[in-house]
Amino acid sequence: MTVIESVHADHGATFGERGGRTIVEHYGRPERTHRAIRNGVGLLEAAYGVIVVEGEDRLEYVDNVVSNRVPAEDEQGCYALVLDPQGGIEVELYVYNAGERLLLFVPPEEAESLVEDWSEKVFIQDVEIRLATDDYAVFRLSGPQATEKVASVLNGAASPDERYSFVRGTMGDEGVTVVRTDALTGEESYEVICAAADAEAVYDTLLTQGLNAAPFGYRTWESLCLEAGSPLFETELEGTIPNVLGLRNALDFEKGCYVGQEVVSRVENRGQPSRKLVGLTLEGEAVPESGAAVFDGDASVGEVTRAGESPLLEEVVALAVVDYGLESEALTVRVDGEEVPATVTELPFYEGSELSDRLPRYQ
Repeated sequence: MTVIESVHADHGATFGERGGRTIVEHYGRPERTHRAIRNGVGLLEAAYGVIVVEGEDRLEYVDNVVSNRVPAEDEQGCYALVLDPQGGIEVELYVYNAGERLLLFVPPEEAESLVEDWSEKVFIQDVEIRLATDDYAVFRLSGPQATEKVASVLNGAASPDERYSFVRGTMGDEGVTVVRTDALTGEESYEVICAAADAEAVYDTLLTQGLNAAPFGYRTWESLCLEAGSPLFETELEGTIPNVLGLRNALDFEKGCYVGQEVVSRVENRGQPSRKLVGLTLEGEAVPESGAAVFDGDASVGEVTRAGESPLLEEVVALAVVDYGLESEALTVRVDGEEVPATVTELPFYEGSELSDRLPRYQ
């Protein structure tokens, strides 16, 4: 359930579901909204599961479970992963140090089971882990004018400069935390976090005060992220070894990658992976489904993870996981039983005001 579903309905929203939560798919004409965001700024209610970790040993506990260094008291945030015993991605997390507690933002369908699993593994440590999804609302601002938008409505603080850093202030009479994010849409990006009880007022301020913002839904969000070359949890990350996707920003190589209390050394963070994520541009208008086979001649070399028509490029583009040593740039993708020509394309497909932190990095 969105926090302000009735407000979205009043704006003509069409609803869908992601991770067991009701989300806004679009407000009509998502391709036109896509173009508006590339030229200005858009506003989306984000679907997260929220976990609060408190107690004297909170930093040590979470640090032992995730793949990146948890921010200490003089730091603010990071992006990290929880890995399974084979080194595959189980959960992605944004971890923020809020003083006496850590706030973790995870895919909504993963939050409850993660709280249960971690709580069972707390023994003598001073750690309290609880689900807090219903306590918060999160709104995303994306676009080349996102920084200007934040400055036009945020009181008591300047926009945060560094990714994963945050400031506290007010919008109208409501307290908010504003986070500079990892630019998954390929544009300047922020998240505005507030109490659920203040969500309607904060959303109204973001939508109508200061610089104009265009409301958008997850259909546009996903097309923006595809153009930006950003792998997402549901389609690329879940179950995949991080280095296959080039997710170096999520791994601290000196720390190692942890699952529970056990160090996992099988995450291919030494040497090159066996597969890699690439961009493909397809001929024609047919859009392949996730899992569509990719061929180099007669040899199967990978599969599409997701695809769509780029509203700006007016071409069908796709992300695909292929053999790491693949040298050919002229491939084919099987679409409805036919082989459609495809060209390996450098990511991002479209370069906006910022580069996504999830662009594959293999060096």
